[in-house]
Order: sequence, then C-alpha cells, then structure tokens
Amino acid sequence: MGILDMIGPVMVGPSSSHTAGAVRIARLARYLLEEAPTRVSFGLHGSFAKTGKGHGTQLALLAGVLGLEPDDERIKEARELAAESGLEYSFASVELGDVHPNTVRLELENDRERRVVVGSSIGGGLVRVWRVDGLDAYLSGEAPALLVRHEDRPGVIARVAAVLADEEINIARIVSGREKRGGDALMSLELDRAASPEALAYLRHLSYVSWARPVPPLQHAPLPQKT
Repeated sequence: MGILDMIGPVMVGPSSSHTAGAVRIARLARYLLEEAPTRVSFGLHGSFAKTGKGHGTQLALLAGVLGLEPDDERIKEARELAAESGLEYSFASVELGDVHPNTVRLELENDRERRVVVGSSIGGGLVRVWRVDGLDAYLSGEAPALLVRHEDRPGVIARVAAVLADEEINIARIVSGREKRGGDALMSLELDRAASPEALAYLRHLSYVSWARPVPPLQHAPLPQKT
C-alpha cells in the first residue's frame, strides 16, 4: 500500500471519492474525444446522486471535463468556466443497477464525435472506467493506456499486441469486450509506456479499426489535441 492509498490525493474538496475521484473520471472520459466536447450529460448513480451536491461532485465532474486537476482551486468556479467555454451540460439521477454507489455515466459529444463513458470512484481518489460506448473497458488513469474500437474478428488482439511488442512495450492489463460475435468490439490496454505516434497511425489505418485513442496517466497530463 502506498502513501496515496492511506491519506488520499492532494485535492480541493471535502471528499476524495466524491470530488477528486469525480474529477479523475471526467478527465479520463475527456481523453476519449479528439476535440473538446460541446455538450455533456451527467447521469449520477447512488451516492453520487444522493449526496454529490453537498460534496461538490457536480462541480468536480464539470472541472474534469474542462481539464482541471483535483487540486485546482478553480474547481469551485467550474460552472462559470463551462459557460465561458460554451460547454452545454446537464445533470440527472439515474439507476445503473448493481454497481458501485459512486458511479457516473457521461455522454460527451461535439460535432464530430460522441462517447458514452461509465466510471466509478472507488475510494481515496482511485477510479475505474469500466464501460465505453456500451462495451466493457478498463481505465484507471494510473498507467499509459490505449483503447481500440474494432470489428470482432480473429487476430485483432494479436495484431495490436504485435505492434506494441515491436516497440518493446509490455502490456500490463488487457480487457476486451464485444457487442456480439462478429460485431463491434473494444480493447482496453494498460501499458508500461505509451505507444508511439507511428504505432497509433498504423493501428488507425487498419481497415477493421474504427478508432484508437491513447490515454496518458492522469497526473498533470495535458488534454488531447486533434490528430
């Protein structure tokens, strides 16, 4: 157990799970778009819905989408910052079933992209994103990661693993989910280090890959730029 697990993250707000964790989930969701979202809908489940307002969860989620860190003093100004950036947003209580009580579903979109991301704050500022666009996923923000949306067909996982192996990148964790046999599928990989731009370009040009998004570790990582 590390010191972060014992005392929690450096943050603004009264609760590591309801504020710092909420910021981190929203930042992870933001990384899955090439360009900034213009509209975001937040579906708050369980404790996030019942006590989130008092803990600043709504402000924290907005702040994360805008790219703020958990220790940024501007979290309390997230509504004003969202208005300045032209971001439209809404909050609603939702029932997501038998999941962690600190869970949120984010629907992010701009004129070119749309993502639906479900993540949970599991305590001490630690988070897990476990659904992306209705498919099983895994993102913790603790290591460089890569998400690949693709057709479900033989050899795709092996091809992606081979591309990473050519760069001498080790895979720490892989989660693969599919809609149905032969349908859409999503591969989530946490890596020992980030893949190169050349590797990403190769993967994106494969005929059976819809999109591939790198996700850096959350600690002071810059927001993604259009590629």
